[in-house]
Amino acid sequence: MMKHTYIEDVGKHDGEEVTLRGWVHNKRSSGKIQFVILRDGTGYIQGVIVKNAVSPQVFADADTLTHESSIELTGKVRADSRAPSGFELDVRGLKIYQEVSKDEPFPITPKEHGIEFLMDHRHLWIRSTRQRAILKVRHEIIKAVRDFFDDDGFTLCDTPVLTPAACEGTTTLFEVKYFEDKAFLTQSGQLYNEATAEALGKVYCFGPTFRAEKSKTRRHLTEFWMVEPEVAYATVDDMMDLAERMITFVVQRCLVRRSEELKALERDLSMLEKVSVPFPRISYDEAVALLQKHGSEIQWGSDFGGGDETIISQQFDKPVMVHRYPTAVKAFYMEPDPARPEVALCVDVLAPEGYGEIVGGGQRIASYDLLAQRIKEHDLPREAFEWYLDLRKFGSVPHSGFGMGIERAVTWICGLEHVRETIPFPRMLYRLNP
Repeated sequence: MMKHTYIEDVGKHDGEEVTLRGWVHNKRSSGKIQFVILRDGTGYIQGVIVKNAVSPQVFADADTLTHESSIELTGKVRADSRAPSGFELDVRGLKIYQEVSKDEPFPITPKEHGIEFLMDHRHLWIRSTRQRAILKVRHEIIKAVRDFFDDDGFTLCDTPVLTPAACEGTTTLFEVKYFEDKAFLTQSGQLYNEATAEALGKVYCFGPTFRAEKSKTRRHLTEFWMVEPEVAYATVDDMMDLAERMITFVVQRCLVRRSEELKALERDLSMLEKVSVPFPRISYDEAVALLQKHGSEIQWGSDFGGGDETIISQQFDKPVMVHRYPTAVKAFYMEPDPARPEVALCVDVLAPEGYGEIVGGGQRIASYDLLAQRIKEHDLPREAFEWYLDLRKFGSVPHSGFGMGIERAVTWICGLEHVRETIPFPRMLYRLNP
């Protein structure tokens, strides 16, 4: 195939002839001149087709082009300060790969569409400028997370998607047939991370996780991606330090590398620019008092709902860490505070501007006897956790970790109203297609 250039690289070829391939994003005509906006996933550029500068066939073909037709343009790159990308293409040649029929035009038009229509056409909606910007920011967040942990001495250890037991509670498990047995889609890679941390010291996993929560809120997906670090000999305070460093790194990377996409999303960058270490830290006790001060009827011992998290996070202009929740509302593996056993050595990080929890984690139980007791109290199958208990029999140490949901982070950093736009094909309570 003929070598072609990506739109993001046209600046390297000013004054040169190049071949670009992509899709017709827009088109207009002014008599003897036609203007074609081409997109290729890396950017947008306007191709200028002058009637007396091309063959009659090229001009006639250009006249028939429809929205989202796939084409190839050949021409000379010309710097133009008026152009959004700073360059235009003086077209000499045009090749049509597939022309969208005028009888069955591209279904998504500039007119207003309902969200259900757009979600039903998600496979086409992701071509839009807004969705492209979101997915570019998502990519940057994922790359930044990997770079942060890789450069900090962590080892990536993949954890299984199919598991024999629950990690975050039996009521949110997706059960699947596993030959003659049954298995569950993972809720978290954490338990396996604890094993690899005792082998490698500092580890992280990064993959899809599943929660069968019958929730229809703007913050919930049934399938989402999560990064989960785990560190041997680390305390909950170490995790708070790690989380604030990671979040700050990710936000700063997006500001540097994806400012254009964030501007396209009309994100208030000044809010993201405030994200820096250290983050404010408050106890669960202080958070309850704050909520009650702002009119909430919450009582000590209750877990926070989305509305509670919104109230708390709106009091700060950067992420806030809430630590030491009641042991009763946290997972079975959370280490109790030795100075106050009714609370756990745990932490949630709430994003500002009302976006709520993006990180949850803490210190894990190191005692074999206490962990065995907790497994029994939570009515979990002992046989499925024998391997997990082994970690407390052979060189157990204090250890801690956390999980950050990528989609929640994308929602906050992009300033979105709903988590459904943060992943190419969202899975929700009533959404399995396309």
